[in-house]
Amino acid sequence: MSYIVDRRNLDFLMFDMFDVERVLAAGPFEGQDRELISQLLDTAQRIAEAEYLPSAATLDASPPTFVNGEAVMPDDVGRALRAYIEAGLSAQSFPPENGGLGLSHTVSMTANGMFIAANVAIANYFLLTAAAARLLLAFGTDEQKARYASQMIAGRWMGTMCLSEPQAGSSLADITTRAEPAADGAYHLRGTKIWISGGGHRMSENIVHLVLARLPDAPAGVKGISLFLVPQKRLDDMGAPGEDNNVRLIGLAHKMGQRGTTNCQLNFGEDGPSVGHLIGKPNQGLHAMFHMMNEARIGVGHVATMSGLMGYLYSRDYAVERLQGRRIGQKDPASPQIPLIEHVDVRRMLLAQKAAVEGALALCTFCALLVDQQKGAADEDQADLALLIDVLTPIVKSWPSEHCLEANKWAMQILGGAGYTSDHPIERLYRDNRLNHIYEGTFGIQGIDLLGRKVRMADGRGLDLLLARIKATIDEAAGIPALSGHAGKLEEALGWVRDATAAAVRESDPERSLANATLYLDATGTVVIAWLWLWQAMVAARAEETAIGAGRAFYQAKHATCDYFFRYMLPRAQIDLRLVEMLDDSCLVTTPEQIRAA
Repeated sequence: MSYIVDRRNLDFLMFDMFDVERVLAAGPFEGQDRELISQLLDTAQRIAEAEYLPSAATLDASPPTFVNGEAVMPDDVGRALRAYIEAGLSAQSFPPENGGLGLSHTVSMTANGMFIAANVAIANYFLLTAAAARLLLAFGTDEQKARYASQMIAGRWMGTMCLSEPQAGSSLADITTRAEPAADGAYHLRGTKIWISGGGHRMSENIVHLVLARLPDAPAGVKGISLFLVPQKRLDDMGAPGEDNNVRLIGLAHKMGQRGTTNCQLNFGEDGPSVGHLIGKPNQGLHAMFHMMNEARIGVGHVATMSGLMGYLYSRDYAVERLQGRRIGQKDPASPQIPLIEHVDVRRMLLAQKAAVEGALALCTFCALLVDQQKGAADEDQADLALLIDVLTPIVKSWPSEHCLEANKWAMQILGGAGYTSDHPIERLYRDNRLNHIYEGTFGIQGIDLLGRKVRMADGRGLDLLLARIKATIDEAAGIPALSGHAGKLEEALGWVRDATAAAVRESDPERSLANATLYLDATGTVVIAWLWLWQAMVAARAEETAIGAGRAFYQAKHATCDYFFRYMLPRAQIDLRLVEMLDDSCLVTTPEQIRAA
């Protein structure tokens, strides 16, 4: 079996549940049928298992080192990246007119998921590059697209995004990096950026840094931030990388996970001009950067999901093979031991993982499909799809980051003491996954974004659109006797979300309104995942009628996991949403002095 993908479940999600072939046929992705998609996934799985997976443990143990001002990488990293490029995968989701293969975001994300599960530390390099190239296609000049984005799409150059500074992490209003206009129309940047993933190496001919900075006359705060393209090497008249651009690697951060991805402190302009080029309009850098950020947030949720998936598949296989103990009530020491999976609490932990991981994967796939639908939608539908994506983005970033990390915890528990050792991948997966709670905006930031902005936009239409889709599934499932009880419970849960949202929106004190925003985010996410599990169970119930053997067991497992989610996980959302509705101020009124005194 594979530890990086469950192809049976992927086929179920893409072709049975979401009917990807039909959806893509209606947009700009005509011809991407099941045969083509399956061939691409076969190629991705083969390369990921052959080139990425074998080096995951060794790269974690021996990450890049800082030597003479640059990051020295193990040879395995470059070899794996070359295999990815040679297969054309760096270009997979870009339009043909820009040198891409024109694949849908859904198909590309699914293929990349195998590389993430196999070795996220290597996969990160081109995930970041692809997001940066897409930003340039959206906001760059024709020259920037031709000279820079085309090289990134081809896999010859890589990209980063440079936001945080030593004094300004999530608080981008406080950045101080400066961009001084030069006589030739370019800009000279000076400042320090930290936590820069994917920089400092020599694995590509050039690195394109996207840097937030302030112009000399910029207004204070986030309204005065511009975005600049700053290459590691300047281009000559032929567009080839030439002289050094004074972007200096000062050091590497040593992270608890994803250790094979360089995490850099970069200085711009310290030893001479770091020449940059304005992307988009002055003082509108955040608008452009968040185009990249929103895509990255969906990507972070998918990374968390795939780390959770590998842990689940590994611990499931371990539980089948590992003999340990006897059944409750069996006291004869001479009787044979039984596999771990025969113990009911182990099955509980496997169900918890399956519920989180397969629910999160359904969410990521649904969000990716919305992105694809938006590209082919009529003008009158574009705004609604955009609002729906806006509401789901903080959820898809955060719910998998929380609950698929929890799934890795249960995987480790199933292995017992062995799970804490480097003999098995679980402890590495857990460390890798922990970073996703912070990447691209922390749990708390996402909660404020959802409750403070997204559900209020357009008079709440985005949330209304989401709840309407959930209600349609409820109405359909209500006619299936085995699922009618879950349908009724989910309809009740929609009331929890509506009541909590209304109470928070009515509250005039913003601190009190958002005091429990993180609880709102997580609980609303749980309601969304419950919807996706009801949808999966509904599709499985119909397919089960004609299925036999292993196919029948697969569909029965979908129903069983839906039962688990509704009985064990959905009720927790009611508790949290009730606190939001009550505008509970326990955390708000507890003072810093009280906490320090404790």
